[in-house]
Amino acid sequence: MTASTRPLDGRVALVTGASSGIGEATAVALAAAGAAVAIGARRADRLDALAAKLRDDGARVLTLDLDVTDEAACRDAVRRTREELGGLDVLVNNAGVMLLGTIVGADVEDWRRMLSTNVLGLMYLTHAAIDGMLEQGSGDVVNISSVAGRTARKGAGVYNASKWAVNAFSESLRQEVTTSGVRISLVEPGAVATELTDHITQPDAKAASQRMYTEMTPLQAEDVARAIVYVVTQPPHVAVNEVLVRPTAQER
Repeated sequence: MTASTRPLDGRVALVTGASSGIGEATAVALAAAGAAVAIGARRADRLDALAAKLRDDGARVLTLDLDVTDEAACRDAVRRTREELGGLDVLVNNAGVMLLGTIVGADVEDWRRMLSTNVLGLMYLTHAAIDGMLEQGSGDVVNISSVAGRTARKGAGVYNASKWAVNAFSESLRQEVTTSGVRISLVEPGAVATELTDHITQPDAKAASQRMYTEMTPLQAEDVARAIVYVVTQPPHVAVNEVLVRPTAQER
């Protein structure tokens, strides 16, 4: 991009779940738009590879060994981002797991993992970041939800619950801060070709999810990243509060 097409020049973004999928693609897209990026995840080797690529392309990058279920680690990630990159203008809460399966007969550890990561992790990061954004009178919090946050389906009950929680939390926070210059946005993807289905522990649910992806052309992570860049590059008086993006062939 030329200087005139780098709308995030001078801004700093923090992206969670950046070691693969939507998080990785978002870090690349935000850096291409001019942002300095803090990239957080648990897989340090993948973060290092991404950081090297971004630096080769001229971006300022901070890597964060980050487990979002650890509240203290979330506070530290925000602190380091501000201290080492000079601020925090965009927070993309992307870290999440999709452990689909029936409620009857479920391994409740899957529930704990989803609620700890998808809900509490997002809340911890937002809580750590929001006061500084309010003090500076600007900032974007982009929460990655899902079409599953709109429509409940058999075999996805607790994942649905986690994403409905994200939607409710985001809308309530939006109303709290909407006159302060801080924008709260939801991006809700449908089926995206990422590693999420690989982690499903119920065999039938895993097979059904993977089969669905063979029956349509799913979104790519870069498609979702473009939606995120669109949200955070609007003029200050424009808040894109919600973006639902599905594969063209996805029914629900």
